[in-house]
Amino acid sequence: LFTHSPTHPLTHANRTRLMYTQTNLSHADALKIIDLIRDRLEAEDKGAAIAVCDRHGELIAFLRTDGCRLPSINIAINKAFTAAREEKPSRVVGEASRAGGWPMSNFGDARFTAWGGGVPVLHKGEIAGAIGVSGLPEEEDMVLAALGAALFA
Repeated sequence: LFTHSPTHPLTHANRTRLMYTQTNLSHADALKIIDLIRDRLEAEDKGAAIAVCDRHGELIAFLRTDGCRLPSINIAINKAFTAAREEKPSRVVGEASRAGGWPMSNFGDARFTAWGGGVPVLHKGEIAGAIGVSGLPEEEDMVLAALGAALFA
């Protein structure tokens, strides 16, 4: 078995290998992230949506705390999706889109978003999933998502 990621292209020598392994967050990992961010939100009496997804951007766990506005549900999920699929913070993806003058629709999936608050979760330098937080000002969403990702840094 070997680990393959887009940053390490397959070489001719290992193209004959048939399987590889990937690291993904477990549901227990996702719940730890949600608990940490939820505790911070409750301590500050704030409401937000928290989404945790696997390395492919598919949802593992989600929480909408009291006081969170409904649009934040899908936005948090989409921030996590974007960070996982692009393997970088959702804000960085959005900044590149704006700087390059190309629309986010170029990704071919309406779930990609340009707002900050989505961050990848890395384990031993490899993406294992991502976190999306929405419902607060963008900067606060970003801080909370980074707080969750730091559990595995």
